[in-house]
Amino acid sequence: MATLELYSKGASVWVPDPDEVWVSAQLLQDYKPGVNQLLLQLSNGNEVHYPVGSPSDLPPLGNPDILEGENDLTALSFLHEPAVLHNLRVRFLDYNNIYTYCGIVLVAINPYDQLPIYGEEVIDAYSGQDMTDMEPHIFSVAEEAYRTMTRSGKNQSIIISGESGSGKTVSAKFTMRYFAVVGGAAQQTSVEERVLASNPIMESIGNAKTTRNDNSSRFGKYIEIGFGRKGDIIGANMRTYLLEKSRVVFQVNVGLRWIKLFAHL
Repeated sequence: MATLELYSKGASVWVPDPDEVWVSAQLLQDYKPGVNQLLLQLSNGNEVHYPVGSPSDLPPLGNPDILEGENDLTALSFLHEPAVLHNLRVRFLDYNNIYTYCGIVLVAINPYDQLPIYGEEVIDAYSGQDMTDMEPHIFSVAEEAYRTMTRSGKNQSIIISGESGSGKTVSAKFTMRYFAVVGGAAQQTSVEERVLASNPIMESIGNAKTTRNDNSSRFGKYIEIGFGRKGDIIGANMRTYLLEKSRVVFQVNVGLRWIKLFAHL
């Protein structure tokens, strides 16, 4: 009943929209059990009647304005699909921020552009800092894993997942770049370049065009980076798995000759 009391006149809610997916609206009257529709005013000023068959059909409640653009989704009063999408939209469009935390998870939006937020000066800023003290960033996740590893002496894992074209490979590269700098490998041939040097070989037989990405990886990568007792990088290895052979229908001749040449080498 306490939740139903939140649906009072003036409350903010989210309603489905065929074009915008979700749009905000305001209740123009209190909700009472047994009422089969709500009178709402959309953000564009139009008034609509929203059908409600039961309390479970009530639209999701909106968060207070003070929480708009929060850098951690778990800080929102109401955590649901429209709230997540709106918060990510505000951070991306209004704050020019592609990263947002959701607890210990980092949510990233692919800007499809080069951003000046991955230089060594940014790495230095995140080195030695707690996740809670800094704005969300892939470097913050890398720093947390690196510090935990050096303190506990135990292996750590970072899982990077997402749909086709979301930027998984690039995120992995930035993570390895961070380790290369804080691990003392900056003056050597960069670790991320060494590990990813095998990408063209695998991509020539393991990539395929999708509706969202012309060069989508059809395989997963398991990257291992070895560190010495002082936290310096001493080696790296990459393994591939789960090749979706059904998605790769043919190979270009250049790719096949390349593989053959690599095999001879």
